[in-house]
Amino acid sequence: MTADDMCGCPENRGVSRRTLFRMAAVGGLTTATTLSGATLAFGAPAGTGTLVVLSLRGGFDGLSAVIPLGDAGYAKARPNIQVTASQAHKVDSMFGLHPAMEPVFKLFENGTMSAVHAVGQADPTRSHFEAMEEMERAAPDSNLRTGWIDRTLGSIGDPGGFAGTQVGSGSMPDSMIGPNAKFAMNSIAGVKLSVGEDLVPLARWRSAMKTLHTGASPDLKAPLTNALGAVGKMAPLAKAEAKAAKDVGYPDTALGNALHDVARLIKADLGLRVATVDYGNWDMHVNLGRADAGWMFNQLKEMSQALAAFAAELGTDGLARTNLITLSEFGRRLEENGSGGLDHGHGNVVLALGGGLKKGIHGRWPGLGASALVDGDLAGTTDYRSIVSEVLKKRVGVDSTTDIFPGYKARAVGLVS
Repeated sequence: MTADDMCGCPENRGVSRRTLFRMAAVGGLTTATTLSGATLAFGAPAGTGTLVVLSLRGGFDGLSAVIPLGDAGYAKARPNIQVTASQAHKVDSMFGLHPAMEPVFKLFENGTMSAVHAVGQADPTRSHFEAMEEMERAAPDSNLRTGWIDRTLGSIGDPGGFAGTQVGSGSMPDSMIGPNAKFAMNSIAGVKLSVGEDLVPLARWRSAMKTLHTGASPDLKAPLTNALGAVGKMAPLAKAEAKAAKDVGYPDTALGNALHDVARLIKADLGLRVATVDYGNWDMHVNLGRADAGWMFNQLKEMSQALAAFAAELGTDGLARTNLITLSEFGRRLEENGSGGLDHGHGNVVLALGGGLKKGIHGRWPGLGASALVDGDLAGTTDYRSIVSEVLKKRVGVDSTTDIFPGYKARAVGLVS
């Protein structure tokens, strides 16, 4: 948001009482913009672990990415769009990886990357909106309206420093809805004061804020205090010399740029506990493509390149305290449709990257025989909340997920050691 947008007067370059009141009225300065679909929740003590949630929006087909080559039902249901055993990268006697995922083959081989197959959620639906809303709220059969990431931040006490404020076009996922402090950005370089930090020094903002808030309650002070704190912490990182995402090996895309920024934040040790990044365009009802070209191939290749670069940029130390997992609202149907695509389904795969992972493909494989399917879909034998619970406890340091996932008793998945 520019000064023109805020007050309609381009000549206003200073910090006036009126300007501060206007910004307070809309919720702060810059604590919630958009990071190419990425939202970052800060405030934990430095040195703690980080969970990165890569949301594959649109309904990711896990059967195309981690292929059940050893199950005869797969090839039978997909005569035109299947990946054959000779084309796939073999992981074990049952599963292989799509050839477009070549950038991460070595990560699977050395245990830096693994997966859980046949993942689902309670009361599955084929509606994008309803499925994602329920996944991010993660509290079925309850009246809770907060998101599971917000409840996670609440469970670790006061994460401090960054209020849950949004400005302009910024939007957080439903998983972050709630009262606990969060922060959102377009990019590290984009974190700045709305009327221009270069024109109005941060010290003057703080002085003006102190005058404005004399005698004010903590609730009234919080948005501006958190906004200025965010700018103060992020400014040195934004000004530091940094290579462009493409120069570090990321694809020159929104996903590459977002993961590059997340890696920089983790390496800066700012106390990042949870980061979310969106990567859409998985709704492949038509023309999914072949094993060597097409829509799915291109999507998987871009994602794999970005994940490989993310791992390389973090290095051994950064990965040791980071786990990235993919989540999607649902998988696709087993059987291909008449348009060379796949309609909405249920069971899916969760990809995992980072430290302390157990090698291989995890979860109970239900099979693709007719009696094992759920209305034509791969059954979900592992609830995604069990995966998230395991990562929160073993990587992020959450003591209990009882209040994060109310009414749900997480089961051991064996993904994180």
